[in-house]
Amino acid sequence: MSTLTILHKLKLKRSATKEKIIRFYDEATEDYEFWSKDFNMHFGYYIPFKTSIFKRDTMLNEMNGQVFDRLQVSKQNALIADLGCGIGGAMRYALRKYPLLRIIGVTVSPFQVSEGNKRLQNMNGLILEENYTRTSFKTNSVNGAYAIESFCHSGHSAAAFKEAYRILKPGAKLVIADAFLKKDEEDLCVGSNYCYEQLCKGWSLEGLGSMDKIKLTLEQIGFKNIVIEDVSARVAPSVLHVPFAITGFMFKKLFRKESLKPQSWKNLKGSLFALLSGLHMRSFGYYLITAEK
Repeated sequence: MSTLTILHKLKLKRSATKEKIIRFYDEATEDYEFWSKDFNMHFGYYIPFKTSIFKRDTMLNEMNGQVFDRLQVSKQNALIADLGCGIGGAMRYALRKYPLLRIIGVTVSPFQVSEGNKRLQNMNGLILEENYTRTSFKTNSVNGAYAIESFCHSGHSAAAFKEAYRILKPGAKLVIADAFLKKDEEDLCVGSNYCYEQLCKGWSLEGLGSMDKIKLTLEQIGFKNIVIEDVSARVAPSVLHVPFAITGFMFKKLFRKESLKPQSWKNLKGSLFALLSGLHMRSFGYYLITAEK
């Protein structure tokens, strides 16, 4: 059954979300194109002798690969949900590598839906304008689901985890790649708290979940066989690209005599504080979480 056939069986609906998040993604796509030619809107995963520390997209695409490896789905006829798919960078990676997969992504940005679906033409993927906390997927309908740096926009809310649990088939897995707090927000030091506040403002995040509570929340929802991996050291080389990417982006604008949009300034600021937050290793970490329904 094709992805389009599955789509026609879904009850489509449009879900509202905060205007600032929609505006962030509608206006920031140009910034992400500069970050990744493959439109990967996330950090990377470094493996010596496999990825290059000097070629950012090799690390960014490796993160996609690490996520799909953990899903452990059949590489043909499996239906995968990308919960917060952006412009479809991870979807394109997977569909190029596994063309018989079927992937449906959701995003709240109309611009990303339009542009992302253009890039998915002739591929077994589709992007819908939906909120990942209230999707139109049927209960027990997908063979796997993943969220790469998207659940942070809802503060890693229980609602996002519950929706993922609802749509997964029994035995299927959810994989999350994201930054988390290593301690409760109120326990952050002054420097960590300042970086955290500026990061959230720049990238329109509701917040980051605390690792002390994430596993408990997943267990309470019903997930089992939860594996939490701290991959901060693997992610760090791609984070170190941030100041160079920011500088290059600004020089490109100056050379073209173009002004920076307000959202671009916010995005650049958020990127800078993502780097500074990473230096507070006792407060922040980057994790891969795998949980089975």
